[in-house]
Amino acid sequence: MAVLLRQYCREQSLFVALIACVGVLSAFMVFAGSILGDVKEIFEGAGVPESYITLIFKAVAVCFITQMACGICRDSGETAIASMAEIWGRGAVTFISIPLIQALLEKIDTIISQGS
Repeated sequence: MAVLLRQYCREQSLFVALIACVGVLSAFMVFAGSILGDVKEIFEGAGVPESYITLIFKAVAVCFITQMACGICRDSGETAIASMAEIWGRGAVTFISIPLIQALLEKIDTIISQGS
């Protein structure tokens, strides 16, 4: 429908595409809601602290939102904005993952110091 509207009115086409994305994301969240609890139990059973699980879920959410935003920008012909959104998404995931990287480096340091 958005493709048909694009021929006549780009603004309405973008609005329809945005509504479709929100609808798909909402349906995904309903579907994934039950699965997220199971995934969280698996991580907790493996001994992963809850703070790390939260960071992983936040990083995944940033990836999904960035991907949708970039797709909408590209559909509306704004490839430069889409590229900047991708860079922002990568930076956001990098900043979110800093505590995980610190913990990993501390574990590596502990393992190396125990081996010496």
